[in-house]
Amino acid sequence: MSLKYEISACEFGLKVNESCVQTKAIQAAIDFCYERGGGIVVIPAGEFITGGIRLRSDVYLRLLGGARLKGTRAPQDYCAYREDRIEPFEEEDLVEAAWTPAGTPGRVSVASRPGSRWNNALIRAYRAQNTGVIGEEGAVIDGSDCYDEQGEEYYRGPHGISLWHCGNVRLSGYTIQNSGNWAHAIFCCENVAVGNVTVLAGHDGIHLKSCKNVRVTQCGFYTGDDCVAGTANLNVYVGECIMNSACSALRFGGTNVLVEKCKMFGPCRYFFRGSLTLEEKRRGAAASSEGKRKNMLSAFTYFADFSFPIELQPGNIILSDCEIDGADRLLHYNFSGNETWQKNRPLKSLQLHNIKATNIGMTSTAYGSKEVPLELEITNSEISFRDGAQKEPLMQANHYKKIVLKNLVLKNNESEPLILTWQKEGEIEMSGIQTDNTCVVGLSQKPFACQAI
Repeated sequence: MSLKYEISACEFGLKVNESCVQTKAIQAAIDFCYERGGGIVVIPAGEFITGGIRLRSDVYLRLLGGARLKGTRAPQDYCAYREDRIEPFEEEDLVEAAWTPAGTPGRVSVASRPGSRWNNALIRAYRAQNTGVIGEEGAVIDGSDCYDEQGEEYYRGPHGISLWHCGNVRLSGYTIQNSGNWAHAIFCCENVAVGNVTVLAGHDGIHLKSCKNVRVTQCGFYTGDDCVAGTANLNVYVGECIMNSACSALRFGGTNVLVEKCKMFGPCRYFFRGSLTLEEKRRGAAASSEGKRKNMLSAFTYFADFSFPIELQPGNIILSDCEIDGADRLLHYNFSGNETWQKNRPLKSLQLHNIKATNIGMTSTAYGSKEVPLELEITNSEISFRDGAQKEPLMQANHYKKIVLKNLVLKNNESEPLILTWQKEGEIEMSGIQTDNTCVVGLSQKPFACQAI
């Protein structure tokens, strides 16, 4: 970054450890830099309570060590963008409709409209280029578990960071925690680099939709929902990340996706926030974990809903050199029609190479579509099941073009058959399989019931 200005937000009235909301001081510093061609706005050490901040082109927010941006718990404090006179939102991007569940008659997809209440965030950028948030060690962005009775599922508040139609974005070095909704909601953006970021609690760690050329590296996700999620993406790299999830480590769809050298494990350090009582959601206080769900559902779940158009055929998704422990399922691809979030375009190809998966709880699902049958490869990997799941097949498969299992070591597994399918077309190729039984493939006598989880 080589920008003209580097200024402290304290020059615009920001005061350390004040009990009042200081959104205006931070925004004034950002606007000053933007109107003069760009700059870096510095947040010093200390706690600063704020509502929604809007980043702009050629402006970066730098959080010094010990800086703590703490969101208010009042959802109306995140709506200042509606009165923005410097860069007003496009009229078609604004919407007043509140969130309603899928299937509601006359439902407006507020998630697909940048100016909706659902897209509110502690930090947002809209149609901005060359922008981002850079934190030093000890910098924290805290969403305060903001409760919004008009939000998603009638309790989710603003996201941590929301980016729409942005390019050349850098996010690095900070911890983001307790987001009212997703920690990072990144839509329709290009050339995004996320590095050395830690996400604690809240919902999804990073959620990408219709993005191109994204790198997520050396991040730690300890999330009450999915760690890395999204759909309709192109050219995504996720490397050397820790994923500790109370849902799926990866709930993802896209074209040309490489996930490598990651560690995925459950149960999660934090519980799924949907398991809180209504009163606990309102308070935003740390609730007891007793009775709250923490298990990781899947290491990889395919994602292809109708919230965004999927222009390219999803496929060439590769997981390589990853360690997985404690997932209920290794893979969850179910295009049978039972999955709400797997009904748009099917997945063409998925590969797993050099995977070590331990303590797996149940059968994987590889259920493709008749029109685009799945091509699946699992090679040079070791998979072991947890006690009590020894007789579970490795996978249930249907509507596949080809399944290749090569050089696999399967432990604590006594299933017969190893692959359960009633499909007679398609090809299954196996070689170098070491398992606890001798029957490695077979047809079921009747169609299996592929259920949603």
